[in-house]
Parts: sequence; structure tokens; C-alpha cells
Amino acid sequence: MDSNIIRLYDEYTHKPLNRKDFITKMIQLTGSITTAMSMISLLENNNEKAITPLELAGLYTENLEWPTDNGSMRGYLARPEKENKYPGVIIIHENRGLNEHIKDVARRAALAGFVALAPDGLSSLGGTPVDADEARSLFSKLDAQQNTKNFISAVDFLKSRSDCTGMIGCVGFCWGGAMSNQLAIHAKNLKAAVAFYGKQPVKEDVIKIACPIQLHYAEKDERINVGMADYEAELKAQQKNYEQFVYPGVDHAFHNNTSEARYNKDAAVLAWDRSLAFLKKYCAM
Repeated sequence: MDSNIIRLYDEYTHKPLNRKDFITKMIQLTGSITTAMSMISLLENNNEKAITPLELAGLYTENLEWPTDNGSMRGYLARPEKENKYPGVIIIHENRGLNEHIKDVARRAALAGFVALAPDGLSSLGGTPVDADEARSLFSKLDAQQNTKNFISAVDFLKSRSDCTGMIGCVGFCWGGAMSNQLAIHAKNLKAAVAFYGKQPVKEDVIKIACPIQLHYAEKDERINVGMADYEAELKAQQKNYEQFVYPGVDHAFHNNTSEARYNKDAAVLAWDRSLAFLKKYCAM
């Protein structure tokens, strides 16, 4: 797909570009409303593709809720069916909220031997709505500081469960990648953090990173990659334990298999395998 179309969709999903203006610009780029709507259908998530063939094979899953200092958080949990203690991982969604794709990612982590908790970052606003545009609009209403505290509560809640060893990592995508970076700074009980194409923290906070961190970037992701070099330079300067990978020829959200236009299977599989190996190294000891 034309990189200009990918960039326009990224502007629509991450900046204040309303849907009417987005469609108008898509028509200008593609030359017709029919082609524009066809391209949009490829770009937007198709949750029918979120279900893996092994969705519930040997897994225990549940929807749950836990208290925070200003209310409560909701989430989706998946782990191997056998009652035991498993290393934990927090799965952090994109700016579409806790949708079927992220629940599926939690199940993939469970199939790899983790107890995986996917919090709903929009819990305080009533939870993730079905409509993706409505979900995106709600993110601007979140208080950043309280939001970080809410995700820290997810780490602490998972640590307190009888089915968790207490060794917990996190992996986040896009908006969730930025949150993974924040948890590496602020969550005392976190043992490892993985960030997929996430906004980097401010330079002054890098020194506070208290756990190993793994970073995944898409080569064609101009918006996020603006801060990549400075972040890595500061990680090196502060002698932090980190890994960084840039995947050639792919776009932002390359891991999301429900977005046909941006998903890249080879890069997604490689990045996920690296993520699991990293989490196992630091959380399954």
C-alpha cells in the first residue's frame, strides 16, 4: 500500500483528524470514493482475524476487576489451564482500548506459559466501547499521571495472585508501547518491559528505568522514530540493560494481524519470538 496512505491513516488514528476529513483526504489520494473505502477496510481492524486457531486450547480465561486508588480497573486474564504458578505479563493495548486483538495477544502469551493480564485503560471512562473511533476519542480524556498509576496497579494486582510467581514483565503496542516505557520507569515490581513502536520517555526519566527493556520499531514509522536515536543514546549513557530492533520495510502497527494493510507476518513473528524470549529470560528465572 502507498506509504502516503499509511501516513494519512496514522495521522487519523493519532492526531485530531476527524473521520470526515480523513475520508476526504483518502479520496484525494486514491482518486475515487470506492477505492478510498476499499483501502480503509484494509487499514482498519478486522476482529474476525483476532482469533488464533489455538484460542482456548488448554487455557483458562476470565474477565476481572481490581481496585485502584481512584476506583477500579477491568481486564482480561489468560493462563494455562493447569492450576500452578506462572510468570506474569501485562499486555497493553493500542489507542483502541481492550479489543479482541489484544485479548488474543494475551492468549498467545498464555500459550507460551505466562499468566497474562490485559488491562482496559479506559476503565475509568466506562470501559472500551465497541466503536474504534469512539474509543480513540476517549484517550484524550485520560489523566496521564493517574493512567500510569492505574497500570502500575495492574502489575501489583497480578503479583498478588496465587497463580503468579511474582516475576512480571509487560509488553505494549503503540499507545501501550509508550506505557511500557513508563512502567519501566515507575513500576517497582516490574522485571522486564517490551515496547512496540511506543513513544519514548523524556530524557530526564531514562535514568529511572529500573528493569531490562526491549524496543521494537518499524523502519517506515516516521512519527515514532523521531525520538528513537536520542532514546537509545540516553539508554547507553545511563548504562541501561536494553535491546533495540528496527524492522526494515514495515509500517507502524506491523504486529497487528487484524490490520491487513500494515501487518507484516515475518516481522511480527520475529518480534514476538524475541519478546517471549526476553520475558522468559527475566521473568521465568
